[in-house]
Amino acid sequence: MAALVFCGSARAQHSYTPDGVRVNDLPRLMAQSHDPSDVLLTSLDTILQDREVCCGKDSALEDSAQKADPASLKDVATKLQGRHLLSDGRPIMVTTQYIAPDAINAYLLIETLQKKHAMLMLWKSHLYVLYGVMYVEDYDPNTFSGTDNVTKLLLIDTRYSDSRRNVEFNRATDDWTQVQGVLWITAAPQ
Repeated sequence: MAALVFCGSARAQHSYTPDGVRVNDLPRLMAQSHDPSDVLLTSLDTILQDREVCCGKDSALEDSAQKADPASLKDVATKLQGRHLLSDGRPIMVTTQYIAPDAINAYLLIETLQKKHAMLMLWKSHLYVLYGVMYVEDYDPNTFSGTDNVTKLLLIDTRYSDSRRNVEFNRATDDWTQVQGVLWITAAPQ
């Protein structure tokens, strides 16, 4: 599936200029330190946007998130998945989906971001908030079909508040083998 995202057909033609989708209303949070655990907590705060849920003091996910290994999105998914209680005792259900690098595709990324849902991404052993993509539609005149191909992933590095905060994964210059996966997380009252 990664071929759908990052490779175009030799016969394909771009049918329009690059398009993009972004989640624009994310809070500008910065991790207290560069420690991977702090970066994980801040990144979760950024995408979940509910301090009762995550990840401050007495939040529903505080303990689980602190126990998760920030170097493993699979472990983060496992630790956060399931029923949790808010500080007032109300239950919430946290749903997670870890997507391995070879299973990430343009449709999944574009559709998720169109629903205004940012994700976590592990790349070069650093955790980022994946908040947008730039893509083009490649059109194959032989099959009369189009395929969306991602050209850039737009990321937030919560370790920084300056120009280093905004990072791009560029398919033309960056190595996809250094991407260690994407994690989708949502929390809802139960």
